[in-house]
Amino acid sequence: MREETIFKFKTPYRQEIAVKGYRFGHGKKTACFVAGLRGNEIQQMYIAALLIKRFRELEADGLLSEENEFLIIPCINPFSMNIGKRFWPVDNTDINRMFPGYNLGETTQRIAAAVFEKVRDYKYGVQFASFYLSGNFVPHVRLMNTGYEKPDLAKAFGLPYVLVREPTPIDTTTLNYNWQVFETEAFSVYTKATNHIDESSAMTAVNAVLRFLNSFELISARPPVGYASEIVREGEFLTVSAPAGGLFKVHAGPGDEVKKGTVLATILDPLTAEVKEEILSPAAGIVFFAKESPMITEHETIFFINPNDSN
Repeated sequence: MREETIFKFKTPYRQEIAVKGYRFGHGKKTACFVAGLRGNEIQQMYIAALLIKRFRELEADGLLSEENEFLIIPCINPFSMNIGKRFWPVDNTDINRMFPGYNLGETTQRIAAAVFEKVRDYKYGVQFASFYLSGNFVPHVRLMNTGYEKPDLAKAFGLPYVLVREPTPIDTTTLNYNWQVFETEAFSVYTKATNHIDESSAMTAVNAVLRFLNSFELISARPPVGYASEIVREGEFLTVSAPAGGLFKVHAGPGDEVKKGTVLATILDPLTAEVKEEILSPAAGIVFFAKESPMITEHETIFFINPNDSN
């Protein structure tokens, strides 16, 4: 393992901050793993840290390909991480909406440019990502529909779903999208949790990466058997929104099989604890995403349901 400084930047309130990367192997730039673009992505940083630990073990045992180079960057945004703020503290901008970056622009544009310069030439790129809504997913791999995506390749992660997303204009400035445009096979891995550690789902992500690398003979270790992934399109999901605001009690979580009319959650009056609404599943299927919050507002998205084909 070789530790290096990916880039440094000055801050207005404390000493200079350095972003670290960890390289393994030599030769062809084969796979790059990135986490911690946002300051609340504790789980994602932890996944990358576990991956570094596992790579060191593989390297020590001679089970990691020496003819290929691997780069892991566990935390792009330590400044925000240090103070528990999701976006860049000075101007509240999102680094993952600044790619491919501009090295003469604002701070987050410069950070994105410095990161992209280091990661753009790898064959495979994996981001441990978080969603804009707080909640839990069924573990899955996400790709942008750029015309360059290869969903069948993502099946090698062995996660339950491979999700293909239709990009909106704002998505064209994400790392995943720009990786694909610059001819890297890019994947975003989503599991449970963001701002706290979920040990089980963290290991799910690490084992998914090891399965992916093992399928291309880049490591010589056999990880636990995964799933036969189902490829789904984001537009196929049914969205369930809150009909009222209040205290939010979830009764069905990601991966749960539900029938049409199953009670997914209840909304309570925050002052009297009376039931204001019961949230019913609009169709039979699998809960793909469930909102995680003690309180919700009216019209807020609270569930995604992957419906059965028979609906």
